[in-house]
Amino acid sequence: MTKQYGDVAVSDQGGFVTLVEIQRGPNNFFDVGLISSLADALDELDEDGNCRAIVLASQGKHFCAGANFGDSGQRSERAGRTEEGGNPLYREAVRLFRNKKQVVAAVQGAAVGGGFGLAMFADFRVGCPEARFTANFVKLGFTPGFGLTHTLPRIIGQQAAADLFYTGRRLGGEEALKIGIVDRLVPQQSVREEAIAYAREIAENAPLALMTVRQSLRGDLADAVQKATDQEGRDQFRLQRTNDHREGVKAVAERRPGNFTGT
Repeated sequence: MTKQYGDVAVSDQGGFVTLVEIQRGPNNFFDVGLISSLADALDELDEDGNCRAIVLASQGKHFCAGANFGDSGQRSERAGRTEEGGNPLYREAVRLFRNKKQVVAAVQGAAVGGGFGLAMFADFRVGCPEARFTANFVKLGFTPGFGLTHTLPRIIGQQAAADLFYTGRRLGGEEALKIGIVDRLVPQQSVREEAIAYAREIAENAPLALMTVRQSLRGDLADAVQKATDQEGRDQFRLQRTNDHREGVKAVAERRPGNFTGT
């Protein structure tokens, strides 16, 4: 049986594993509504005794290509924010970090920008050689978001994270495995199957112990992400109103280097 939360489908995979699937293929662009739906689903799964581990997956070619900068509705949404009011997307994102159960992300394609941040929210990532991870914010003329300034250094180290943030370069699944972004690397057609198997390895263990160990390991992660997204949101609010950001969005869409002026 499948339960729907907007564009998010939730289904029992047996063995105390639940699949949470984003259904916005092929690119699975996110917005506030999608992240809110994910958070609602995970909140409910926290209270479900038949779920001990979660697989986060996506339909289509890519895991999550981040925000759709070509979408006029999302441009209007960003313009309607106030610096004092914060970023509603990140308020919903922080809810994800407060969930109690282990999450394995199945990354079969690109995880770009905030989509990279969504992948890093998970406890583990199963990828493939075709997977792509990109923190390309500086190429868009603004700063990282979705808590990446906290989660990425926490997992791969400050120096490796700085390299990805400052260059905005793309890395494939094999390099992602080497530096610790990906935990298991399998052929593309096996990514979801392997993620479910990984989750079953976790879910066969004592559920109260699992949640307790996770809480000990993650500590105040949600509060730290809250602090990080507060700062990220303020920086993005300011930089999204610059000429460099407008040029960056255009340059990325045209697949060329940006002609930035510092204004």
